[in-house]
Amino acid sequence: MIEKDFDISFIADLALREKQIQQNYRPVIAVHKWFARRPGTLFRGLLLSEFSDKSLREAFYRSNNFPGLHVADPFMGGGTPILEANRIGCDVTGFDINPMAWWIVKQEIEHLNLRDYEKAAVFLRTTLEKEIGHLYRTHCVFCGSDDAYVKYFLWVKVKKCRECGKEVDLFPGYLLAADSRHPKNVFVCPACGELTGTDDRKNPGQCSHCSADLVLNGPAKRGRCRCLACGTDNLFPDAKLGPPRHRLFAIEYHCQACKSAHTGRFFKKPDSLDIERLGEAERRWMKMRPRYVPDGEIPSGDETNRLHRWGYRRYREMFNTRQLVGLELSARIIAKTADERVRNALATNLSDLLRYQNMLCRYDTRALKSLDIFSVHGFPVGLIQCESNFLGIMEPGRYMCVGSGGWANIIEKFKKAKAYCNDPFEVKHHGRRKKVIPIEKEWIGDHLNGADPGHVRMVNISCQDAASSDLPNNSLDAVFTDPPYFGNVQYAELMDFCYVWLRRLIGQTSQAFNAVSTRNPDELTGNVDMGRGLEHFTEGLSAVFQRMSKALKPGAPLAFTYHHNNIEAYYPVAVAILDAGLTCSASLPCPAEMGASIHINGTSSSIIDTVFVCRSTGIMQRKWLAGSPDEVARIVEEDLGYLRAGNVKPSLGDIRCVTYGHLIRLAIWSLRLKWNKNEPTISRIAKVADWLQRFGGWAEVEECMDYNRAATTKDMPLFATQESVAEYGAEYADIPF
Repeated sequence: MIEKDFDISFIADLALREKQIQQNYRPVIAVHKWFARRPGTLFRGLLLSEFSDKSLREAFYRSNNFPGLHVADPFMGGGTPILEANRIGCDVTGFDINPMAWWIVKQEIEHLNLRDYEKAAVFLRTTLEKEIGHLYRTHCVFCGSDDAYVKYFLWVKVKKCRECGKEVDLFPGYLLAADSRHPKNVFVCPACGELTGTDDRKNPGQCSHCSADLVLNGPAKRGRCRCLACGTDNLFPDAKLGPPRHRLFAIEYHCQACKSAHTGRFFKKPDSLDIERLGEAERRWMKMRPRYVPDGEIPSGDETNRLHRWGYRRYREMFNTRQLVGLELSARIIAKTADERVRNALATNLSDLLRYQNMLCRYDTRALKSLDIFSVHGFPVGLIQCESNFLGIMEPGRYMCVGSGGWANIIEKFKKAKAYCNDPFEVKHHGRRKKVIPIEKEWIGDHLNGADPGHVRMVNISCQDAASSDLPNNSLDAVFTDPPYFGNVQYAELMDFCYVWLRRLIGQTSQAFNAVSTRNPDELTGNVDMGRGLEHFTEGLSAVFQRMSKALKPGAPLAFTYHHNNIEAYYPVAVAILDAGLTCSASLPCPAEMGASIHINGTSSSIIDTVFVCRSTGIMQRKWLAGSPDEVARIVEEDLGYLRAGNVKPSLGDIRCVTYGHLIRLAIWSLRLKWNKNEPTISRIAKVADWLQRFGGWAEVEECMDYNRAATTKDMPLFATQESVAEYGAEYADIPF
């Protein structure tokens, strides 16, 4: 069982490595973008700890099969627990209120004939090449070839000067490319717009074309931009002017003809032919009658209001005309694909492609690549935008893409994702070396290749609120999930960006796509715009946990991951567990985020999740009970030792979140005997808060840590309700509940 057999150090090491390059360890996640996916290695470890009779280190790299066991996930999200349980032969049932989450898991887990998919994908890309391929060619300034491939078109936002009426480029800076992946620093000349390579970034010298001084910093800063013609300060953004306008100012391209003789990347200022092709795309778009480009308005929201401030009112306004032409043509080809599963796969590809084919993508001046719209979990509106080659560039004779963000890139990673489903593997590390270990006889899907009825598994996923599910009582062998975190990123607002396109393309095939938006008033996130607070989150989480508790067999686990920077966000967790009649028998730490992720890098956010293991009946290990903050500190320090043995270097934020997990577990243990789930929600939350206040929180535990031993601790017994630590006696290793 998990409480005794889960190996923190072993899984921590694997999970930490996986989160650095997750697609290398779990390629299936490349089916489509989803947010904050938990490590597959973590849930594999939890499942095997619960179901296998072998040690975790022994079972992990072996084939496992547990037919007849039924596992559910009430908050599927990206589908990690469902995929891991399905892979080891379990029947799986999953729920998610978000139709995009449901669709993504459906595409991940459904078997797909890869040969049929590849044929359709080649046809799609070949057809697009004939139609619009020339729009992504440019003239090479070195060898004179007119058949060089554009990797990225770079655009700057512009607005008219309020005083002189001239166009003002909103350049925040003039550095196009740093010398980290290119021999020189490449600057845009503020006078003539030509590009110049320099050795000194801070003192770039003069433009090699017009001799004007090159400068690092641009005129646009903090919502103001000085007009270089008349010196007037102009304010931005201005929503009254509508969506921002852009000017093409630079191109990074790939010339196969002179690549071998050229050092570094290829950059150029757009020439007259590049501008003419923009005009051609405009004219073509004007003649089209789009059937699949969405025309809906962007609704108000915590994330989308940023778009409104920049004048965006409709989703289609976030794309330029060349992108719209390509997307509309792609959708028309996909819609005519006969095979339903292949058609759905290509539609999913198109939805994922949108991340790179929009005018909110940015250009990384150091990595020299496009950053997709969701590289941070929001809608960042930059001043410099990057348009990727729509078709993508393939190296001749090799299955390797040049650049990112095109159809070729999406197709290649999707093929790897679905191939992994047929032949999953694990990665084993020996020092700096790593070895891919095929796990034969394991597979992901509703059925395997061929028609053998013995190779069919029960997969039941639904787009609905799990609290209203009709799961039979006492039918589940386990629930594994990663529930929403209070106040987390507004995934529904972000996923609407893809959903509105996917709905136009395949929406008629499923009732889940009836709604105009993925947003739902019952979604369990804090949301200022929708008026959802802590009580709403508590009630929703409690309703789901109560439903899952009834569906679980007696003593079967409900295990879930959670972390947050504020202890108040843990109160709903305690309330939900207590309302469900469960006891938290373990709180286990494990890495779940990548510290270098753009959206958390440099913040105080933790990368460590607590895995809460809950049961209706079971045992609590005596060593995990504590009567004071000092005793909690000892438990936390033991966990930190396990994490460090797994090559994790816990930060202060990590230590705080590990502590929160144990405090919540202890609060549940203490409050469980007199808990009344029928009291008002605010009262139940207050009971958890009051217990923690009396016992002592993070500040008191921190004072007792080894790095701060001079502290005093509160002398307040943990078990204020009929129980005390001493009653159990030191000779008992386990305490039944």
